[in-house]
Amino acid sequence: INLRLILVSGKTKEFLFSPSDSAGDIAQYVFENWPEDWCQEAVSKAEILRLIYQGRFLHSNVTLGALGLPFGKTTVMHLVPRENLPEPNSQDQRQKSKGGNSSCCSASCSIL
Repeated sequence: INLRLILVSGKTKEFLFSPSDSAGDIAQYVFENWPEDWCQEAVSKAEILRLIYQGRFLHSNVTLGALGLPFGKTTVMHLVPRENLPEPNSQDQRQKSKGGNSSCCSASCSIL
Protein backbone atom coordinates (compact mmCIF):
# COMPACT_ATOMS: atom_id res chain seq x y z
CA ILE A 1 0.00 0.00 0.00
CA ASN A 2 1.43 3.35 -1.05
CA LEU A 3 1.06 6.03 1.64
CA ARG A 4 1.72 9.72 1.10
CA LEU A 5 2.37 11.19 4.53
CA ILE A 6 1.91 14.92 5.05
CA LEU A 7 3.47 16.87 7.91
CA VAL A 8 1.90 19.95 9.49
CA SER A 9 4.49 22.01 7.57
CA GLY A 10 3.03 20.67 4.32
CA LYS A 11 6.06 18.54 3.42
CA THR A 12 5.16 15.16 1.95
CA LYS A 13 6.87 11.82 1.40
CA GLU A 14 5.63 8.54 -0.03
CA PHE A 15 6.26 5.17 1.61
CA LEU A 16 5.29 1.58 0.74
CA PHE A 17 3.73 -0.59 3.45
CA SER A 18 2.06 -3.98 3.77
CA PRO A 19 -1.67 -4.34 4.61
CA SER A 20 -0.59 -6.09 7.83
CA ASP A 21 1.40 -3.05 9.00
CA SER A 22 -0.22 -1.14 11.86
CA ALA A 23 -0.23 2.59 12.49
CA GLY A 24 2.34 1.94 15.23
CA ASP A 25 4.56 0.00 12.80
CA ILE A 26 4.34 2.87 10.32
CA ALA A 27 5.23 5.48 12.94
CA GLN A 28 8.22 3.39 14.02
CA TYR A 29 9.40 2.87 10.43
CA VAL A 30 9.08 6.55 9.51
CA PHE A 31 10.89 7.55 12.72
CA GLU A 32 13.77 5.16 11.94
CA ASN A 33 13.89 6.28 8.28
CA TRP A 34 13.19 9.99 8.80
CA PRO A 35 13.56 11.79 5.44
CA GLU A 36 16.46 14.25 5.25
CA ASP A 37 14.23 17.05 3.97
CA TRP A 38 12.07 16.66 7.12
CA CYS A 39 14.96 17.42 9.49
CA GLN A 40 13.29 20.62 10.76
CA GLU A 41 10.29 18.55 11.94
CA ALA A 42 12.25 15.70 13.56
CA VAL A 43 10.78 14.22 16.75
CA SER A 44 12.49 12.66 19.77
CA LYS A 45 10.69 9.30 19.71
CA ALA A 46 8.40 7.25 17.46
CA GLU A 47 5.72 6.90 20.13
CA ILE A 48 4.55 10.51 19.70
CA LEU A 49 3.91 10.16 15.96
CA ARG A 50 0.23 9.84 15.13
CA LEU A 51 -1.47 9.13 11.82
CA ILE A 52 -4.67 10.91 10.81
CA TYR A 53 -6.83 9.30 8.13
CA GLN A 54 -10.10 10.84 6.95
CA GLY A 55 -10.06 13.26 9.87
CA ARG A 56 -9.53 10.65 12.59
CA PHE A 57 -6.53 9.67 14.65
CA LEU A 58 -5.55 6.03 14.11
CA HIS A 59 -4.76 3.98 17.18
CA SER A 60 -1.39 2.27 16.98
CA ASN A 61 -2.84 -1.25 16.59
CA VAL A 62 -5.05 -0.48 13.54
CA THR A 63 -3.68 -2.13 10.39
CA LEU A 64 -3.82 -0.71 6.88
CA GLY A 65 -5.74 -3.81 5.78
CA ALA A 66 -8.43 -3.15 8.41
CA LEU A 67 -8.95 0.31 6.90
CA GLY A 68 -9.71 -1.24 3.50
CA LEU A 69 -7.17 0.92 1.69
CA PRO A 70 -7.02 0.40 -2.09
CA PHE A 71 -4.06 -1.43 -3.62
CA GLY A 72 -2.22 0.29 -6.45
CA LYS A 73 -3.41 3.75 -5.45
CA THR A 74 -1.83 6.35 -3.20
CA THR A 75 -3.56 6.96 0.12
CA VAL A 76 -2.93 10.27 1.88
CA MET A 77 -2.55 10.50 5.65
CA HIS A 78 -1.32 13.23 7.95
CA LEU A 79 1.56 12.54 10.33
CA VAL A 80 1.60 14.67 13.47
CA PRO A 81 3.56 14.65 16.72
CA ARG A 82 1.13 14.20 19.61
CA GLU A 83 1.64 12.63 23.02
CA ASN A 84 -1.93 11.44 23.57
CA LEU A 85 -4.92 10.68 21.41
CA PRO A 86 -8.05 12.73 22.05
CA GLU A 87 -10.84 11.00 23.91
CA PRO A 88 -13.67 9.68 21.72
CA ASN A 89 -16.32 12.35 21.19
CA SER A 90 -14.24 14.91 23.08
CA GLN A 91 -15.38 17.61 20.66
CA ASP A 92 -19.01 16.73 21.32
CA GLN A 93 -18.42 17.01 25.06
CA ARG A 94 -16.79 20.45 24.67
CA GLN A 95 -19.75 21.69 22.61
CA LYS A 96 -22.21 20.49 25.25
CA SER A 97 -20.26 22.05 28.10
CA LYS A 98 -20.00 25.39 26.27
CA GLY A 99 -23.55 25.88 25.20
CA GLY A 100 -25.74 23.52 27.17
CA ASN A 101 -28.01 22.50 24.32
CA SER A 102 -27.34 22.28 20.63
CA SER A 103 -30.13 24.47 19.29
CA CYS A 104 -28.96 27.76 17.83
CA CYS A 105 -31.49 30.05 19.47
CA SER A 106 -33.07 30.41 22.86
CA ALA A 107 -36.37 32.12 23.63
CA SER A 108 -34.59 35.48 23.75
CA CYS A 109 -33.65 35.48 20.03
CA SER A 110 -35.38 37.98 17.79
CA ILE A 111 -35.09 38.32 14.03
CA LEU A 112 -35.49 41.80 12.56
